[in-house]
Amino acid sequence: MQEQTKSLFQLHFAVLLFGGTALFSHLLPWSAVDITLFRTAIAAVALALIIKFQGDAIALKSRRDYFIALVLGVSVGLHWVTYFYSMQLAGVAVGMLSFFCYPVVTVFLEPLFSKTRPHRRDIACALLVFVGVYLLVPELTLQNNTTLGVIIGVISGILFAIRNVLHKRYFSHYKGTQAMFYQTTVVALMLLPFMEFNPLDMTGFWVDGKLGEFGLLLLLSLIFTAAPHSFLANCFKHLSAKTAGLISCMQPVYGVVLATIVLGQWPELMVYIGGFLIVIAAVTETVLITRNRHG
Repeated sequence: MQEQTKSLFQLHFAVLLFGGTALFSHLLPWSAVDITLFRTAIAAVALALIIKFQGDAIALKSRRDYFIALVLGVSVGLHWVTYFYSMQLAGVAVGMLSFFCYPVVTVFLEPLFSKTRPHRRDIACALLVFVGVYLLVPELTLQNNTTLGVIIGVISGILFAIRNVLHKRYFSHYKGTQAMFYQTTVVALMLLPFMEFNPLDMTGFWVDGKLGEFGLLLLLSLIFTAAPHSFLANCFKHLSAKTAGLISCMQPVYGVVLATIVLGQWPELMVYIGGFLIVIAAVTETVLITRNRHG
């Protein structure tokens, strides 16, 4: 198998795993805060061991970078909590699709730093996302869990876009393992005072012929978090940024399919239509951004 073909399969598998993280919002019977706390705590320990094993430096280069790491950690922590909470309220499909407004949000955030104006096509994509998100909303009242889940999902997307823009501008000179170690550590420490679930009450790895809570947590932290990040790092050696960006737009599609198979969650017709518009907008922005970089 050629390296490019192998990388393509790895990339699809990585995006499939990222889409699969959404399942744990329902597989684990915990709050969004507890899921994020335990997930990041395990990830931070694993990343620390990887950094030590590779012989890399763990310290940052300046005090300013520690402050940036703190800001990034708070941003991504709030993103993860709102992401899981959105799916717990509205279901996996609606939660994931409302969050996936972030590629378009990113296009509007970056000009704030580069002091440029968004293009008309960006505004058109934003309107497409707005229509798509509107179609996800069953009724305009916060008393409806689905509507509330959509709003929280959009907030999660905005937080994720903020974190990505800040990371690219102020923290991209650090290796991925080092950057994520600090961010996951900040998230775990930030959420610790709000922990609701006693880890001593956690069921074991295997209970009554199926994965227990500890087994599901390890699956989320290692297989659905650490593994896809490793696959992504390998893929960039043989695939273009355009290919990676386009395939990443499949994440909500994979997530919805997995939720249907594993959780039995069947979205309504309007969710499919709204999701289609959101994914089309994300794909369009990915193509345009890549074309601008290389053209």
